[in-house]
Amino acid sequence: MESSKKSVSHPSRFGRSNRLVEAFAVFLMFWLIAAYGVVPWLSKNYPGHHSVAEARPRITRTSDGHPGDPLNVALTGSETDLQEIMNAANWYPAAALGLKSDLKIAADTVLSRPDDSAPVSSLYLFGRKEDLAFEQPVGDNPRHRHHVRFWKTGKVNQEGRSTWIGSAVYDKRVGLSRTTGQITHVTAADIDVERDYLFKCLEQTGDLAEHSSEPGFHQQREGVNGGGDPWYTDGALWTGVIQMNTLDLSSEQ
Repeated sequence: MESSKKSVSHPSRFGRSNRLVEAFAVFLMFWLIAAYGVVPWLSKNYPGHHSVAEARPRITRTSDGHPGDPLNVALTGSETDLQEIMNAANWYPAAALGLKSDLKIAADTVLSRPDDSAPVSSLYLFGRKEDLAFEQPVGDNPRHRHHVRFWKTGKVNQEGRSTWIGSAVYDKRVGLSRTTGQITHVTAADIDVERDYLFKCLEQTGDLAEHSSEPGFHQQREGVNGGGDPWYTDGALWTGVIQMNTLDLSSEQ
């Protein structure tokens, strides 16, 4: 009489792999919905999140009202002047933040591909997000770069030329925002180094007519930005005047 053997089924590695892939897909779907749908919607519709209490703000704000990056630079000139001097200094316009640009920078980071227009997250000043943003890549990987945001202040000089105030900060790596969960950059703590570097680039163009410093602009010398990254400064705001173009007056009016 032959003895029958019962076969015992074991989950295959292929089956376990399928379940892991499915679990990751579900996680990815919920992350995309939360980071790029729910959180931005809540930030946009939360009452008073863009309000500015200070008459002369020193620190930007995130979309949900948390302190952002400190202001540390200012330039006087038309919008065209600002764009041209930044271009001459080899700083490039940064792309708008969004899922498509975020996924692109993630892929470029993994594959070590250069990206001259990698996006910057939006920060707020005077109740609105930045008017202009520029960046300068470092090497072939967008995980680290120089970048600056500018806001038009509404203040004009005697020639009718606008003053733009900005925040220059160095991105040292790519990570996830602690507040939104979106793909973003982690910033270096010493913001004075980036301020000084920006003006070094601007001076090398030969298009900067004046350059001065306003010490004591910041009474708060250290803090944490909206992404949870620490920062510190000597407190000075560096200011510059761009060489006047013959088209400046007509472009400002």
